[in-house]
Amino acid sequence: MIIVCQNCDSRLQVDDAKVPSKPFVIRCPKCNSSIDSGLSSHALEQSALSVGGSPATEHARFEQPTPAPLFELEAEGAVAKAEASGPERLMELLSSLVNQPLAPGRGASKARPSWDPRKVLVCVPEEFRESIARGLAGNDYQVFVAEDTRQAVDRMRANELDVVLLDPRFDPTEQGPVFITREVNILRPAQRRRLFFVLLSPSLRTMDSHTAFLNNVNAIINVNEIEELPKLIEHRVREYNELYKEFHTALGVSPL
Repeated sequence: MIIVCQNCDSRLQVDDAKVPSKPFVIRCPKCNSSIDSGLSSHALEQSALSVGGSPATEHARFEQPTPAPLFELEAEGAVAKAEASGPERLMELLSSLVNQPLAPGRGASKARPSWDPRKVLVCVPEEFRESIARGLAGNDYQVFVAEDTRQAVDRMRANELDVVLLDPRFDPTEQGPVFITREVNILRPAQRRRLFFVLLSPSLRTMDSHTAFLNNVNAIINVNEIEELPKLIEHRVREYNELYKEFHTALGVSPL
């Protein structure tokens, strides 16, 4: 049994065989003060166990997930959506459904339907979120913007994403890049091939294929070219789909 002195925080080892069943008092050999075995120690009150809130002691499985929210364009974007939601838009969607093969077998490739936009998760510092989200949403992406690591990871686990955009400066306090990269790396090969991982870098060169390979990402885009981000992603995704064209055809799945 270990008893901690409430005065000097010294730890005293007491033989369990000699410990009485009732609370008792002993004298601290260091500060000569009396120690009551029935009282909680000052050291324990100040410990991490008493404070709580440690990730290792939290019951995360009982917490509700908080995935990154969907970004929606306001004003002009809302008007455009309203105008496109009339009978003409409905007929267009129905037509695209009718024209899709009912059961594409192996060896039959299929195009991505127009009503199924690419889903992209944006994990970047706050200063870039608005401009990047607007640019991607304006190019028919379904955009989810993460404010912290928890939202990013929850969204990656909740949705089947097509694109993940990560800046290494995202949520450094919670090691955002580490956890997001881990979520990508633990995907099964079939899942990983269906995810386009983009690194937004302040120092690396845009579309440097060798550096992208070394960083285990599909593309690198420099932050100085944010305005061209949708076009650059589209260009690189087109090349990616061409690379896996035969693979998609063999499995009968649509390209990204």
